[in-house]
Amino acid sequence: MASILLVDDEVDILHALRIYLLPYGYEVLLADNGRKAIEILKERPIDLVLLDIMMPEMDGIETIRVIRSFSNVPVIFLSAKGEEEDKIAGLEEGADDYISKPFSASEVIARVRSQLRRYQNLGGKKNEPGILVNGGIRLNEKTKEVSVDGEPVHLTRTELRLLEFFMTHCGRTYSSSALYQACWDEEPINGDNAMAVHIRHLREKIEVDPSHPEYLQVEWGRGYRMEDRSNVKK
Repeated sequence: MASILLVDDEVDILHALRIYLLPYGYEVLLADNGRKAIEILKERPIDLVLLDIMMPEMDGIETIRVIRSFSNVPVIFLSAKGEEEDKIAGLEEGADDYISKPFSASEVIARVRSQLRRYQNLGGKKNEPGILVNGGIRLNEKTKEVSVDGEPVHLTRTELRLLEFFMTHCGRTYSSSALYQACWDEEPINGDNAMAVHIRHLREKIEVDPSHPEYLQVEWGRGYRMEDRSNVKK
């Protein structure tokens, strides 16, 4: 039975999320602020955190910074529709996904299941600390060493930033602007063309056939995503 920690200063939202999750057999814990959430995470194992961005005293951004200093537990942010900058900041700090308020029960359950499956079955708990793995790609976050199918690959700093971001957000699509904001915290000049070049160079180093990529995909008019190939045997 997976344990889920709900963190929000609005009691009604905590209770609504709890009602959504309990019928699926999850153990649900509640915290009405970031400090209490951190205490719970340090006291007992938690499989997933649903974390509100806007909270008094210690907001979600500050809370996840502390969480990521000692845990790789999946974190899904809860945010209002107008908090786009906060969403990007949260992803940059290590959030795995986000849900915009108001949300539906079906969306919450789908995103929770997706993150738990990835964390529990596709290597989140099994990988060594600080090691990102997706299919044949392996990235050591500490040493910045990258290998593809066991062969070392040399990436530029730009390529490494992109790969690390994609590997921590597999399956999600990001526009060129969002990628620049997340990886470099700046607005690009002629960003679409520049990002296309970065993606092409990265594909040439991590794809078996860059013209038919398995990992880095483009969604025309939307942006780029990395396919989650953790359960694909080579």
